Amino acid sequence: MRLLVASDSFAEGEHLATKHTCEGSNVSPPLRWNNMPAGTRSVAIICEDPDAPSGLFTHWVLYDLPGETRRLTEGSPGSGKEGLNSFKKSGYAGPCPPPNGSHRYVFRVYALDIESIGPAGMSRQEAVAAIEGHVLAEGALMGRYQRRRTA
Repeated sequence: MRLLVASDSFAEGEHLATKHTCEGSNVSPPLRWNNMPAGTRSVAIICEDPDAPSGLFTHWVLYDLPGETRRLTEGSPGSGKEGLNSFKKSGYAGPCPPPNGSHRYVFRVYALDIESIGPAGMSRQEAVAAIEGHVLAEGALMGRYQRRRTA
């Protein structure tokens, strides 16, 4: 089953607003999802940049959202637990690519059959390992961002 993930801030493949990046307020974009399967007990979200020069870069790890959650407002982790991003900090860290091209940012949403995958502060790797075997459905929304060029 596939979750349908969308945002009021950007559509699939469109550029993220500056306010959702390191050049702006650095707040997470609003997200919504539907087509949740029966038996969903929690939701997890991972945002990654597959185009980072050093390899996959994690911008947000959020999990243990209640199973009935269908949206997050701008800048809010809802009632979920936040894990560590690739900056080794908890919470959302917006796009901040080098000024040499557009990068993709993929917001993956997972419907899980368990209420909790673990304590706050898990890394992406720990969260992915914890959800293995518990994913009922997943979906993704991809946005792009390119830093402004300075004179």
